Amino acid sequence: MQKFTVHTGTALPLRRSDVDTDQIIPAVYLKRITKTGFADGLFRAWRDTDAAFPLEKPAFAGATILVAGPEFGTGSSREHAVWALRDWGFRAVIAPSFGDIFRGNSLKEGLVPVELPLAAVEELWTLVESEPTVQVTVDVTTRKVLAQSRSWPFALDDFARLRLVEGLDDIALTLRAAGAIGDYEAKRASFLPAVH
Repeated sequence: MQKFTVHTGTALPLRRSDVDTDQIIPAVYLKRITKTGFADGLFRAWRDTDAAFPLEKPAFAGATILVAGPEFGTGSSREHAVWALRDWGFRAVIAPSFGDIFRGNSLKEGLVPVELPLAAVEELWTLVESEPTVQVTVDVTTRKVLAQSRSWPFALDDFARLRLVEGLDDIALTLRAAGAIGDYEAKRASFLPAVH
């Protein structure tokens, strides 16, 4: 997983609430057997039917931070939603609230889910819509979002922060204990199953 300490980039305003994982990546795209290549399906139904959808606007091309409404990422537990956002180039999603499973999947994949109060999200929407090139910073080390002269703190538990800052996915976390695992396996009775 790519390390995440501080990221600065432009933001894309998504003024929609209750965006579920099927809207993020429709089920038809879930047949792939890799963790990449999902950008083409990101918000596909909305992109196909709404010419004014923010992802289709040149002003927001290259945005790396998504600013969405409450209850982002609800619905099914598909990891593909996180993969699609990440494949498009997003490094963080700012919203007032997230679906629990989506939040967990995001943290495991290095996509930072930042919870800010709705008033802060609305302020960011207004700022980004009026000035699409404005730089927004998500700082995991200080747990703050910064834009122009504004600063908003966000909650992030220490374990999630450690994983992001050190770039540790589940496998990397396990491998940190490789020595202890090897010692344990070496002491196990020989008649027990072994890892080879």
